[in-house]
Amino acid sequence: MGLFPSSFFGQKIDMSKSKIICLEKKDPLVINAISVLKDEIEKRSGIVLSRENKFPKHSQNRMVIGLEGGLNKFPIEYQQLLGTMPVTNKEGYKIAMLPKDNVVLVVGHDSRGVLYGIGKLLRKLEMYPGQILLPNDVNISSTPKFSIRGHQMGYRPKTNAYDAFSVQQFDDYIRDMAIFDANSIEIMPPRTDDDFTNVHMKIPAIEMIAEQSKICDRYGMDVWMWYPNMGSDYTDPDSLKVEIEERRQVFKAIPRLDALFVPGGDPGDLEPDELFNWLKIEADVLHEYHPNAKIWVSPQVFRPTKAWFDAFYGHINKEYSWLGGVVFGPWIKTPIKEITDRINPGIPIRRYPDITHNLSSQYPIPHWDLAYAITLGRESINPRPQDQKIIHNAFDQYAQGSISYSEGTNDDVNKIIWSDQDWDPETPVMETLRDYARYFIGPKYTETVSQGLMALENNLRGPLLNNAGVITSLQQWQDMEKQASKEVLGNFRFQMGLIRAYFDAYQYRRLIYETELEQHAREILSTAKAIGPINAIVDAKDILYKAKKEPVMSEWKNRCLALADDLFESIGAQLTVEKHFAAGGRGNFIDNIDVPLNDGMWLIDQLAIIEKNGSESEKLVAINQLLERNNPGPGGYYDNFGTPRSWNRVVSNKSYAEDPGGLKSPRVSFGVGLKGEEWVHEITAIGFDGHTTPLSWMNQVTSLYDEPLKMIYNDLDPNGSYVIKVAYTGRFRSKIKLTAENTLVHDFITTGVQPIYEFKIPTAALQDGVLELEWTCGEGERGAQVSEIWIINQNELIKE
Repeated sequence: MGLFPSSFFGQKIDMSKSKIICLEKKDPLVINAISVLKDEIEKRSGIVLSRENKFPKHSQNRMVIGLEGGLNKFPIEYQQLLGTMPVTNKEGYKIAMLPKDNVVLVVGHDSRGVLYGIGKLLRKLEMYPGQILLPNDVNISSTPKFSIRGHQMGYRPKTNAYDAFSVQQFDDYIRDMAIFDANSIEIMPPRTDDDFTNVHMKIPAIEMIAEQSKICDRYGMDVWMWYPNMGSDYTDPDSLKVEIEERRQVFKAIPRLDALFVPGGDPGDLEPDELFNWLKIEADVLHEYHPNAKIWVSPQVFRPTKAWFDAFYGHINKEYSWLGGVVFGPWIKTPIKEITDRINPGIPIRRYPDITHNLSSQYPIPHWDLAYAITLGRESINPRPQDQKIIHNAFDQYAQGSISYSEGTNDDVNKIIWSDQDWDPETPVMETLRDYARYFIGPKYTETVSQGLMALENNLRGPLLNNAGVITSLQQWQDMEKQASKEVLGNFRFQMGLIRAYFDAYQYRRLIYETELEQHAREILSTAKAIGPINAIVDAKDILYKAKKEPVMSEWKNRCLALADDLFESIGAQLTVEKHFAAGGRGNFIDNIDVPLNDGMWLIDQLAIIEKNGSESEKLVAINQLLERNNPGPGGYYDNFGTPRSWNRVVSNKSYAEDPGGLKSPRVSFGVGLKGEEWVHEITAIGFDGHTTPLSWMNQVTSLYDEPLKMIYNDLDPNGSYVIKVAYTGRFRSKIKLTAENTLVHDFITTGVQPIYEFKIPTAALQDGVLELEWTCGEGERGAQVSEIWIINQNELIKE
């Protein structure tokens, strides 16, 4: 039995002495699938399985691989067993076992089905050095529910790891995706909204995309290409000539290309008539080299109008011969259900889910804590298995499947979840995670790593300050770390989980520590009248500076830095700009590891101004105003939408499971975006007039486009005289209008010019003691964002 007694494993059969039996001698996809099976078993167990092209006389210790069309050549016992199983269709497979003979059958409905059946078998095998075990109840008949299942792998400098891949690493990674059900890979042309090259890229992009195409073809996978419109003018003949020649060179270089995805925008900004005229020209060039390829297009535009959408869908419904379908992805205003209502029946939709970003994205982490948003940032290592299943299943019935938007390896777990859900949306998340852990890390880690990944997602839920589970999660990963072999410690997938566990725990401890330091500093400032304003300012600043001078849990930080180096070595992951040459604002979350988590920077900035100006009495007044900043006065309300309590005011008619993208319901957002500052995938504390901003300006409740943002305040004084102060900050600027009970509070103003506005609340809006507020944007705007609200009862202030 090898290294482990059979009793240790329970009901498992030993496949260590198996021979691979396959009668197929000509089909290249089946032959390559057999190589995948042999290679992956040898890689994990050291066992080299031999292959035979005929059935030997003895009937034991076999892995029998075949096509349904060749079953008449199988032994009658095998035919009968397979015949009792449900029928399969395109890309489907059957896995059947004869435990008494240590025999497993893998039969594909077609050539691709053989690969997916072998992938499923590999995921269920327990492979140890010198031994291969298989549970004796692996009997499966399965056909994918969705025909498009894949992921984007752009070889460009903007990614957080792909740009460092060699050809072999792409082969390995694409194979991994195929083993977990993917049948498509989306590549990118050499010219996108990015540089042409960087220090990581092993070969020119035009050569690598040709290699990616060859790899996919070897596995029988479809090749898609995301090709944005980067030209300066698509009506000028000279500009068009440049665009056409570029595409001719790209399409010629790629041996296989099945579909072209052209986003309507981001980048690119064409009106629909101009866009579709260009797509017709592009299709002609495409068909010179890939005559069966289709073009898919998305209604993606940053400032959408009704006229734009009417024209876009008008073109779609003409059903041009070159049109493949519509792509639903990030920053598309129209919900996918509405797209199905607007296009002709039979026009397919492909989803383009953003599984790679945490915020300012299609599916941001709901109600995410600001401490995580400013440290983990937009593109960290982000396993979100439960959320991904919710997002997938919310709209899967409207599409033919999906090819995810990915910027590297940070979303590795999410890719596997999506592919498994595209195969079968009924698959439990934990089953996929167990397969992931068993196959990629090792069978001894099936439970520990799968549970550890779930724990990392739970780390992200709710307020960090009271999430003690973060420490438990680290302890669990540390237990695995202590017991791990050198090979496991060098496994990039294990490293990604481990670094997140350390990083999360470090932020948790820092948040507790820095929150207490800020409270202590505020308490000192409250004694300014007794000890003098200058002494209070000096002492408060000394306390706040302790966050840098006397940091907590430096050993956890140091472990993160070491693991960042390990990931750069193992997979080319770029988690810092200076050391690992990451693209700024992308996957470099380790650069944010010590970003302040309290209002210390803002307080120090404000105290420096107070210290330099005014008399002692004026300094005391200024200090008091600083401490009382959030106080709305007697009978008033203050809300900061970085806190769960304030979200209780927000009206939402849809749950997260119904609207995870927030197209019809409010969602969380981050960023300051004031006084000409442009948001560049980072959340910074610099804002108005160059001064540090309070944390409250960095977190908003947001509604997208022209969807109204509504809030309700109860129990106000019907006879009161109220004003509202509101902070308009956030990633993007919009023209926004506020009404109360359908009465105008302020007409359209452009946000981003100043942070805080103050308006009188109409008396008519308060007659029943309930204040209903509604923000709306003009047509074509990005959306409404609100970070703070003060409701102030001026009658009560007068009484004071």
